[in-house]
Amino acid sequence: MLAPGDANYNPHRAVDDVLAEEGVELEDNVGDGAMYAGDVGDHHKGDQQVDLSEKEDMHNHFAEAVRQHIEAEKKSLSEKLHTIKESAAEVMKHGLRGGAGEVKVEAKPVEFDKGESTYYPYMTMPVPEDYDFTKYEPLGGGRFAEYKDGDSPYAITDKLKEQSDELARSRRFHVLKGMKHIWKNYKEKAFGSDELHPISGTTSQNWGGMGTTLVDALDTLWLMGMKDEFYDARDWVRDHLHHSPPGDVSVFETTIRSLGGLLSAYDLSGDKVFLDKAEDLGKRLQKAYNTKSGLPHGSVNLSTGSSHNFGWYGNNFILAEIGTQQIEYRYLSHATGNPEYAKKSDRVFELLEQKMPADGLLGEGFSENSGGISVTKDKVSFGAMGDSTYEYMIKQWLQTGKKEKRFRDMWDRSMDGLHNQLVQKSSPSGLTYLADREHGRLNHKMDHLACFMGGALSIGAYTDPDGLNSPRAQRDLKTAKALTYTCYQMYARSKTGISPEYVQFGGNDFSIPGNAPFYILRPEVVEAFYYLSTLTGDPIYREWGWEVWQSIEKYCRTKYGYGSLKHVDRPDMKPEDRMESFFLAETMKYLYLLFDPDSEIDILNKHVFNTEAHPTKVFSASS
Repeated sequence: MLAPGDANYNPHRAVDDVLAEEGVELEDNVGDGAMYAGDVGDHHKGDQQVDLSEKEDMHNHFAEAVRQHIEAEKKSLSEKLHTIKESAAEVMKHGLRGGAGEVKVEAKPVEFDKGESTYYPYMTMPVPEDYDFTKYEPLGGGRFAEYKDGDSPYAITDKLKEQSDELARSRRFHVLKGMKHIWKNYKEKAFGSDELHPISGTTSQNWGGMGTTLVDALDTLWLMGMKDEFYDARDWVRDHLHHSPPGDVSVFETTIRSLGGLLSAYDLSGDKVFLDKAEDLGKRLQKAYNTKSGLPHGSVNLSTGSSHNFGWYGNNFILAEIGTQQIEYRYLSHATGNPEYAKKSDRVFELLEQKMPADGLLGEGFSENSGGISVTKDKVSFGAMGDSTYEYMIKQWLQTGKKEKRFRDMWDRSMDGLHNQLVQKSSPSGLTYLADREHGRLNHKMDHLACFMGGALSIGAYTDPDGLNSPRAQRDLKTAKALTYTCYQMYARSKTGISPEYVQFGGNDFSIPGNAPFYILRPEVVEAFYYLSTLTGDPIYREWGWEVWQSIEKYCRTKYGYGSLKHVDRPDMKPEDRMESFFLAETMKYLYLLFDPDSEIDILNKHVFNTEAHPTKVFSASS
């Protein structure tokens, strides 16, 4: 039941739901994360600190970076060298790549007034192509504290952006190299299979044998410039892809991965093969909408059209699933000219809008009745079971050219509720996080999944109808930045430099829970880095993303791909023989785009991503 591809499988499913079914008693105050077969063990503190005064980082020579800037400007080294040495020594004192507190330079070559300084202490050297990731050691938490509260400590100048872009291109090379490593082995050992196991090199058909990894990775190949590989995959789609597996499939997962992947490949390439296959799949999936209320069932048989909800969830409808299909079906209607796909999926948000409470925070479970739908699970979460419905509020508004105001109104009401009830601060550091709420009480935990909100809040702020400088937009942007800093700390404070499935707040800020210390190659944190880097231009998000990629390279890379980690605080443990398709579709894509200043993707004006990171163009006013 817990295997991917089973009709009951859902990576958004809560850990405590699964464990309860298996008879495992949870510790007090331990919440739920996304479903995964991780071991249950003791709690481990997540506030690991690392003394950096004796560590050497070959790509973070601040003094050299400053000297290069001086040479470029043809200034006198003799006049500046003393100040440079003092500045570099101070940065070293607080740890390379970010001090534990505000950096203060006694010589005061510049002032550090918020948003006014032209001094940026974290610019590093380009990465050589033969960089050895095995020598990387995670640098520890508590650094870059000047970003903790969502502030913008340094002025982002055009010159700084140019330097950041040059550095990013050298890092982009290594992410591309990682994707080529995966794809070479996928093509040789698993081409057309749902999954490649990254250690054994074996394959599985966990998603009905519909080439899920291949389809999910199509737009990643395109955006990385791997066009030969893209067209090889296109030929497989044309000649071998059929949507008639013998059993049931998850409607939600198949929609976001397979339907979304095909539509994005069509949007980017213009190749009608992908649209034809997408329409065939869409017609089959939409039979799940043949219910009394119009809400889609969670599982459907693509051959027979029979559908049902999941017994493990009391046959209820799950918020994150019913509200995360509209981007795909609206695009399918737009591309084919058939309005029925959008019409059916729109019914969901009509019902959700009717049930939305004054605070904008929706319960995660629903049932249908003769009068419509009723809330059966009042838990509110921006993590598992709830997350992406809120994401699709803002994204549907963006996708349709900001014309359908009701989606923006729903989003803004939900963000008011989020700030009034769920935004919390940890002790002692004052880290910003989003709590869950159930039966009127807060559970002070945050899923890795919830970190997508750093990106969603930032794009909402930059497109606010009242303008970026309006109080609401500034509130949302500040929260986006502060939340993303916390999500970065979820990585930095572990011994591998990689985040667990969720963290529990309390004590010394947060701890790694005993029942979910694993990492399944999730993308949400680097997704937030990408959005904030693109929108603000601040190079800090590339610095954090580079740390994450170095840790993934060191601790997750395997002979045939990249494997999940069983425990992020156990650097001695080997990766597991598991690599979900979303690692290629999302994590690799967002990391590449984070370091790709030359991308064709324009998230502010031209494109919208579905929740599986599949981009399609927004609709013009005429369409």
